[in-house]
Amino acid sequence: MTQGIFITGTDTGVGKTMVACALLRKYAAAGLRAVGMKPVAAGGGEDNEDLVALAAAGNVDAPLSARCPYAFEDAIAPHLAARAVGVVIDLRRIQKSYEELGTRADRVVVEGAGGALAPLGERIDMLDIARALRLPALMVVGVRLGCLNHALLTSLAIRARGLKLAGWIANSIDPTMACQDENVAALGRLLSAPRIASIRWGCADAPEWAAIEGSANFSCPGDPC
Repeated sequence: MTQGIFITGTDTGVGKTMVACALLRKYAAAGLRAVGMKPVAAGGGEDNEDLVALAAAGNVDAPLSARCPYAFEDAIAPHLAARAVGVVIDLRRIQKSYEELGTRADRVVVEGAGGALAPLGERIDMLDIARALRLPALMVVGVRLGCLNHALLTSLAIRARGLKLAGWIANSIDPTMACQDENVAALGRLLSAPRIASIRWGCADAPEWAAIEGSANFSCPGDPC
């Protein structure tokens, strides 16, 4: 049975794609068929750099239409990119794409765009994708000034939708930030979900990534790895 996970974050640019790719490599190394999905991508259209990275990290050959039902050229908020070309983002189309990937893969890693509540239209946002696909969420926290508030609000939003917060990852995106360790420790006390790893921005090959790629503490529901 195909298992999935939804990668969300406290903001845009916090490392969701790097984390998604690390999970894909983990599953592929375990001998599983793993594919990345980014339901909505804004910037670069079909050549979006996140889509390219996810495709390279997985080991399943799947059509772009399934891996990314909505790929927009403009690097702006997804709902604005959709509006600019007269498109209405439909959760049912995303569900069908996910189901198609499920026929090809054992694990589907779904990456959101922007923060957890980034709008997709007048009435739906990024977390509605996770809810429509019935996926647990993994939250990437961009560790910088204000991250405590951002992480706690994102956690509340996830749970308010009835979603499971499977865990969180602390990504140090501001090397000049004071008291980083203390902030991460505070999140460990305040968030009722396990911290999977602490990583450094831009260090995709650093030892810290082994904590994600080989973590025994994180898995999709029913995952044997």
